[in-house]
This record gives sequence, structure tokens and C-alpha cells, in this order.
Amino acid sequence: MRNTEYLMEQFSLSGKVAMVTGGNSGIGFAIAKNFARAGADLFIYSHSTRNIDVVKAEIEAIGSQVKFAQGNLDQEEDAMEAVEKCIEAYGKIDILLNNAGTIHRAPLLEGDNEGWKNVIDLNLSSIYYLSKVAAKYMVANGRGKIINIASMLSFQGGKFVPSYTASKHGVAGLTKAFANELADKNIQINAIAPGYIETANTAPIRADEKRNAEILGRIPAARWGKPEDLGATAVFLASNASNYMNGHVLCVDGGWLVR
Repeated sequence: MRNTEYLMEQFSLSGKVAMVTGGNSGIGFAIAKNFARAGADLFIYSHSTRNIDVVKAEIEAIGSQVKFAQGNLDQEEDAMEAVEKCIEAYGKIDILLNNAGTIHRAPLLEGDNEGWKNVIDLNLSSIYYLSKVAAKYMVANGRGKIINIASMLSFQGGKFVPSYTASKHGVAGLTKAFANELADKNIQINAIAPGYIETANTAPIRADEKRNAEILGRIPAARWGKPEDLGATAVFLASNASNYMNGHVLCVDGGWLVR
């Protein structure tokens, strides 16, 4: 007789609180919905209020609570405030999804230093600050899950996006470094490296017929990924099913890296 209840329990997020940065659109929203489907309540933190009515309606229709806060994440005091707002809202934080990010496209010889700083601050420094603050609560609670969003450019160099590439290499490094310090405290820190996903950040590339064809030609799955393709992977990393997984960067890329 198949014991489906055991497997359901392993992947359940019932009773958990998940904080998702940048969870009001794209990958963050798709993952937030799957967290809700697995039973978690959501705390969405974003720099804008765009799309929050849609997010609220869809999450609550699933049957979970969702609360919002608006602010920046590029300074330690901002990160501390963000986590504290989650604690105030729900009394705890079980899961942190570091999803918020940006990209700055410019040739190296024409790039501006301000663009570099903005990307590094949001894509990398915010993860350091948020994870450090959230981990203190998780250590006190005896368990926790931190999931970072890496990239194919955590492994490759890319072109015209040096700040983004540097930040995503850093995300992979922080994932491993934090895991080394926190694994014995029952906190699992892992990352998802999406392949080429249909989001606002990739819209300019998809609009370029030549570049779009080059990308599709290299993806064994022969299609761009959708934000929803990352949802179940995130639930796995947030659930008890991944309790012995530490410091791993899990690629969800349609086979891009193995081509």
C-alpha cells in the first residue's frame, strides 16, 4: 500500500511563514503561490506596491494569509526592518526567499559606476543582510530555510551585464558560505539557478529575434522557462524533504548548462 500521507507531510509547508522579497511579480509571485498551495502563509516585501491587489486575491483564494510591506533592501537597517515587520505580522519567520533583484545592461566600456553599485547592493548585499538577520531568528527557533535566487550567470560570464554576473556569482558563494556556518544549527541554505525565464528582465532579449533564436537553439527543452516552472523546486527546498541539503545551487534551466 502506498504511503502518500508520508510524502505529503514531507513536502507540506502547513503552519509555516514564508517571507518573499520581490514577491509581487514574476518568479517571486509564482513561488509565493506555490508556497501558499503547500500551506504556508506569506509575507511579501517589495520596493513597490505594483500588482499587490492581484497577489492578495490569488494567495487568499488558495486559502493562505498574505501581508505586505514596502521598502528598500540595500542597507542593513532596511533588511533588519523588513524581517522585523514579518515577525510583527506573524510572530515568526520559517522560510526566507531572497528573490528581489535587478539588472543593468551596458557594454563594459560604457557602463556607469552607479549602475554597478545599484545591482550589487540589491542582488548581493541585500541577501547578506537579510539572511544574517533572519538566521538569528531561525537559530533561536531551532530551524529554518533560506532560498536564494541565483542564475545561469552564477556559472557563466554573460555579456554586457558585468554587475549582474558578479552579483550572481556572489549569490552562489554566499549560499555555500552561509550553509557552512548554519547547517549544524538546522538551517538549510540553498539556491535555485533559473535558466532563461519569461520575466520582465528578459523581455529585451526575447524581443531580439536573433538573440532569442540563439538562446532557444541551445536549450534542450526548446523553450523559455516560465516562472511557474520554479515553484515546485522552491517548495522542495522550503520543506522537510530537503532537510539534508545544504549549500547547493539547483539549476532549473531546461538543460542549458549541459548543452
